[in-house]
Amino acid sequence: MAAMLAVPALLFTAAACGSDDGNNGDTSGGVAEVSGKAGAKPEITIPKDTDPSEKTVVKTVTPGSGTAIKDSDFVRLDWTVEKWGDDQQLGGTWTDAATGDTPRRQAVEQIGKPSQQLPEKVLDAVKGKKPGSRILVQGTAGDLIGENLNTASGISADDVLIWVVDPVGGTAVDAKAEVKGEQAPPAAGMPEVEAKPQQAATITIPKGVKAPTTLKEQVLIKGDGKKVEAGQGLIAQYTGVKWEDGKKFDSSWDHGGATAFQIGTGSVVEGWDKGLVGKNVGDRVLLVIPPALGYGANPSSELAKNTLVFVVDILGTV
Repeated sequence: MAAMLAVPALLFTAAACGSDDGNNGDTSGGVAEVSGKAGAKPEITIPKDTDPSEKTVVKTVTPGSGTAIKDSDFVRLDWTVEKWGDDQQLGGTWTDAATGDTPRRQAVEQIGKPSQQLPEKVLDAVKGKKPGSRILVQGTAGDLIGENLNTASGISADDVLIWVVDPVGGTAVDAKAEVKGEQAPPAAGMPEVEAKPQQAATITIPKGVKAPTTLKEQVLIKGDGKKVEAGQGLIAQYTGVKWEDGKKFDSSWDHGGATAFQIGTGSVVEGWDKGLVGKNVGDRVLLVIPPALGYGANPSSELAKNTLVFVVDILGTV
């Protein structure tokens, strides 16, 4: 699966799913069976001596409860995928186990936006479902992933793939949202932050100050929301610059606004995990991250030797 999704942005089709369980009664072949409770690893059983359905099938295995997930909502979910006729799991979140105080890794996505883990048609099947549900999506790789399928993975366009997706939670956050409140001045030795509305923040590195060798953090605006917990999806605006030259290397505002990622599970750089878990929704947080807690462990990264400075607006969790 890692090979099949090696360049996710080039692999997934632009077409939407277009159906919500409406094709279940019009299949001319078999459909995989899914057992196990939502929230636990699913078991996929292929009907014996049966050819797979000729049409893509979207089926709600477990209905869930609460507010239905809408287009553009942020969601945290588990998923797994197998090939028809092969009991081997090709990929998914269930392969990661919780270790000590570190929760298991899960996917955090936004409905309607490109995903690095799920084809658009599979992610779109979550829309209209409720947290706690379990959804089966079965179809050919050619239909679900599209013409840019990486055949070097050993998966052909005619192979039938079975995805099981469990949305754990969903929430709506305005892509243009930002933290409001009076901003504190920078602490001694910390960069200065000018947060301009609806655009990347301007971060000025203090002159004559050496880059710190340990994580430095400061809450610039104190929010009154719930504390961020490890394992949650954190929804944020952010801007990052290099301490060495003050140049911006990334910002959520350059990618359409609010973004989300799982926090406290090693899914992001360690400086984010250490600096953002325990903060509050509504906080604006300034982080100075030395290479050892940034991209230092990845020598191929252009930022491997840089001290990173981030300002992060925590907009919500999922």
